[in-house]
Amino acid sequence: MRPLDQVRRLGGKHPGKHPKLARQEAIRRTLRTKKITSQQELVETLRRDGIAATQATLSRDLAELGVLRVSRPEGAVYELEAVSAQAAPQLLELGETILSLADNESLVVLRTRPGMASAVALAIDNARMPECLGTLAGDDTIFATPARSVPTRRLAQRIQQLFGREHP
Repeated sequence: MRPLDQVRRLGGKHPGKHPKLARQEAIRRTLRTKKITSQQELVETLRRDGIAATQATLSRDLAELGVLRVSRPEGAVYELEAVSAQAAPQLLELGETILSLADNESLVVLRTRPGMASAVALAIDNARMPECLGTLAGDDTIFATPARSVPTRRLAQRIQQLFGREHP
């Protein structure tokens, strides 16, 4: 069944009543099956499938669906779900961009290849580790702050485990 037929089917007797639901389902399906690098590319892909939407509408849909634009070594792409601890292949790949990891009594500091700190920090944040209060990323450096009463050494070990690395 083509997406336009789904739009009609979701609308039942009133085809225009639920176009947003059908459009958002088409967005989900597209992002699961294709690497989309820009909103314009998504507009064109949906249009080929019979769904007309403006970039502004898609921008709102992407925000409502929780879609993230994630930096990958091959470039930025839109993803439905955040990077998680279950996404082992991507995490292992991101882990390869970590050049060093050190901690003191206040912070864990990670050094990455240039341009990769933001993607690594996002993966740490999205893993929702209770040991990590948050991260701050520059171009090639990340500061990871431990949660209250968590030793930085424990946070450093959890970050290493997240990326499948014993000693980065």
